[in-house]
Amino acid sequence: MEYKDYYEILGVSRDVSPEDLKKAYRKMARKYHPDVSKEANAEAKFKEVGEAYEALKDPQKRAQYDQFGSNYQNGQSFTPPPGWGGSGMGGGQGNFSNFFENMFGGAGMGGGGRENFYADGEDVNAKITVSLEDAFNGAKKTIRRPSGSSESGTLNVKVPAGITSGKKIRLSGQGKAGMGGSKPGDLYLEIAIAPHTHYRLEDKNIFLDLPISPWEAALGGKVTVPTLAGKINLTIPAGAKSGQKMRLKGRGLPSKEPGDQFVVLQIMTPPADSDKATQLYQQMAEELAFNPRETLEQAL
Repeated sequence: MEYKDYYEILGVSRDVSPEDLKKAYRKMARKYHPDVSKEANAEAKFKEVGEAYEALKDPQKRAQYDQFGSNYQNGQSFTPPPGWGGSGMGGGQGNFSNFFENMFGGAGMGGGGRENFYADGEDVNAKITVSLEDAFNGAKKTIRRPSGSSESGTLNVKVPAGITSGKKIRLSGQGKAGMGGSKPGDLYLEIAIAPHTHYRLEDKNIFLDLPISPWEAALGGKVTVPTLAGKINLTIPAGAKSGQKMRLKGRGLPSKEPGDQFVVLQIMTPPADSDKATQLYQQMAEELAFNPRETLEQAL
């Protein structure tokens, strides 16, 4: 009969731990399971993997098997010592090889048949893009199930208010289906927040560039400012400068400690596109003692 190197079959070393042995078995069993595998000779490979795990998962069987050490190679002709092992049933119920049954007497028939393989499904990761408004208010979205999910079709997803980019929504049992009736994996949806026309998002804080006129900057005044929770009136201080930030506390993304909204003032210069506008600029140039480069000129 042929010698079976069960460690080689499972792709593990002879000192593999029981935990890593189980992981290796599940990985190989998934790879060769006849219901899903596209590998050549998947059925035979699957049974071989099951037999190897059956031999090594039990400490007593493994100790008995390890007495041969590493002196034999997989597939090498092998004749056990007289009286070794069990009954020499030579095939039993068809689940195990002659080598296994001569080694262990046909014991432990449960691990070799495909109907006895159980493995939990794998988790599936995907991305979902939502608007800034949906991230702020929360929303219910209908999405197409990602590739690899246990089923096809659509899913209803609840996006919680205040979620930020990179956070994940877990949908229990919506990942890859398990085998042998085992539970499916989970689906993890990583959130990406789409760029907005007016707002910029930095963590939980929202930034808005607010155009103001030169006279609003110079004299101050009240202006209407949009926020994701609605419009508010904002007082511009006299002498405001372009790039100056004004903080609206708690107007960012909601959470236990909500973010803020920062209004960034941008002074916009009216165009000199009429005679009257040109005259006003000429009058300011003549009457206002204003040199925006005074500090720079002093430094040169």
